[in-house]
Amino acid sequence: MLAFLSLQIFSPSSHSQVPSSSLLSRRSLHSNWEDSITPDDGFRGNPKVAFLFLARRNLPLDFLWKCFFENADTANYSIYIHSEPGFMFNESTSRSYFFHDRQLKNSIKVGWGEASMIEAERLLLEEALKDPANIRFVLLSESCIPLYNFSYIYIYLMASPRSFVDSFLDKKERRYNPNMAPYVPMSKWRKGSQWITLIRKHAEEVADDNIVFPAFKMFCERSRNCIPDEHYVQTLLAMHDSEGELERRTITYTEWSQSGTNMDKSSWHPMTFSYADAGPEQIKRIKDIDNVYYDSEYRTEWCHNNSTQVPCFLFARKFSQGAAMRLLSEGVVSRFDASAIMDPTP
Repeated sequence: MLAFLSLQIFSPSSHSQVPSSSLLSRRSLHSNWEDSITPDDGFRGNPKVAFLFLARRNLPLDFLWKCFFENADTANYSIYIHSEPGFMFNESTSRSYFFHDRQLKNSIKVGWGEASMIEAERLLLEEALKDPANIRFVLLSESCIPLYNFSYIYIYLMASPRSFVDSFLDKKERRYNPNMAPYVPMSKWRKGSQWITLIRKHAEEVADDNIVFPAFKMFCERSRNCIPDEHYVQTLLAMHDSEGELERRTITYTEWSQSGTNMDKSSWHPMTFSYADAGPEQIKRIKDIDNVYYDSEYRTEWCHNNSTQVPCFLFARKFSQGAAMRLLSEGVVSRFDASAIMDPTP
């Protein structure tokens, strides 16, 4: 089956070829893929990627994701959604049947910058871990888009035996609360992007944690400029001495912009890509990124999948509906008739 998996980008247009700089050959990735499925995964069968969507309510880009999953074998993935309590994904709330009845039954009310955000992430992981076939776990927001087709993303994730977790030392900001010391030593305090991709071992460590999470609920508060989802998984894995098992970078691209003339760090916010921002040139620029620089550690993280040079990002956020429509209608992501989203038929 793997011999026939396509390594082309999701787009069938002029951007449909994997950049030569990525050096993603079938031979090297298939070899890595086989080596990464070890007895430690505890599963013998068709391995799956669990797509974990963290949504405020609905999934406004469901029409784009429908195109993405239509090109995939259903045996290779699972979908889980954490939305507001009581919200149901069905024919009346989603254009895509892929999301119907995929919401968690035990979802909670989530507040930005609060511990409820990481609690929701843990609930998604707990539910996904019930399926032993799920061995890669990708956390996505409602505004995320895939930059490549399913086959490319699947092989990329399966080829690596590591989790992709943006993690670095938090030297410049003073978010660590000394009251956490009995549970979380300062030497293990880390910061990074919320958008993580975990192997099963690390997903279990997050879901089973009953020490670090309670400490975060008590001592990491937005009122103290501590944002739990920017520290929790990174710090927990550091405490488990798992950093050697990570690619210390995220595979989800975010464009940061500064509001107004305020030069304070708190004025930085993720930019929302509009229709005008979602052309072929902008998407190609994201796909061509091959390293990430961490100024707090004076570290350049070159993007590799084992020893193979790869593009850094498989997904990107935050994209508006208009931006997603342009990606599809112009064939930047997949060929698509924009008028189709007016059709309520899934």
